[in-house]
Amino acid sequence: MTATDPALTALAQGWCALSLLHGRIEAHIGRALEAKHNLSVREYSLLDVLSRQHSGEGGHLQMKQVADAVVLSQSATTRLVTRLEDRGLLARYLCPTDRRGIYTDVSEAGLTLLSEARPTNDAALREALDEAAKDPELAPLVRAVEELKAPTAAA
Repeated sequence: MTATDPALTALAQGWCALSLLHGRIEAHIGRALEAKHNLSVREYSLLDVLSRQHSGEGGHLQMKQVADAVVLSQSATTRLVTRLEDRGLLARYLCPTDRRGIYTDVSEAGLTLLSEARPTNDAALREALDEAAKDPELAPLVRAVEELKAPTAAA
């Protein structure tokens, strides 16, 4: 393949379209969450990820897993956790079986804020996808997103 290979150009164009779609969606959701709930997209994502933890085996995430889930570095995730902890939305505690490990749970205030913000997030996502679907370059990507199914647990 060369730099002028049509396949590479198409691939690069597809990547640019995907990046554009992501940016538009994230910006739209971010504006809505900030205006109505004083939450950034990353803060909402962190609360959402942490709210899905459970007390069963493997139910609590390590900071690296949390960072991967919210697509941030570990240090940025730690700073984000600290900000939300300072707001009373999260609580950290030592892992009962490994004192080197630190777990983070969503507080009652965090769960309340998350439940209030979830409809805003979902509506903003829908609005952003509907708007992007009007763009012929983005419409196929919107259809692909809409056709994605949530992963199911292995039986």
